[in-house]
Amino acid sequence: MKNIFKNTALILSLLMIAFSLSLTSCNRGDDDEKDDLPQEELSDVLLKVTDEATGVAATYDYQVNSTSNPNIKLVNGHTYNVEVMFKNGEEDANQEIIEAKNQHFLVYNFPNSDIVMTRTDGTASTRDDGKRVGLKTKWVVNTAVKNASAPSQLVLTLYHEPVSVSEASAVSGNGVVYGVQSGGETDAQATYNIIN
Repeated sequence: MKNIFKNTALILSLLMIAFSLSLTSCNRGDDDEKDDLPQEELSDVLLKVTDEATGVAATYDYQVNSTSNPNIKLVNGHTYNVEVMFKNGEEDANQEIIEAKNQHFLVYNFPNSDIVMTRTDGTASTRDDGKRVGLKTKWVVNTAVKNASAPSQLVLTLYHEPVSVSEASAVSGNGVVYGVQSGGETDAQATYNIIN
């Protein structure tokens, strides 16, 4: 009878040790950085596009996981000031990106357009390495839709904790991609149709 109690006590002790070890190994320390902007929390990516010549502004709302893409109307030969706004429901999430600017970077891909884009971020959204996050940009539209038989789009991607970033541009399909990153993960990706 004593052996049964000893064995039961030993088994219970071992189970308690195993359980406490599993809890300890899953616990994140205070030193671990939290994702300041979890992808699951972003609901909308808005573009406020203002025509420099007319001052007319239009806002295009991409809803995360939507089955349709907003149509951005651009006029060939016009210049636009563009501001990106991230939303979490009704909450503005841009401040979180600005507060963690060294951990974020936007890549703009225009696969079927001739648009010259320049990042115009101020110091608030310029990383410590001198690279601008890309929350504010200027677009000079040479040709909004280069090939009418193919879709013209903007694919806008927000990266979290990229290993390296560059504001350089490169040919992408029949258009240009602005910004290069390596590593990190995608916080958000929004696709907009470009029409004229």
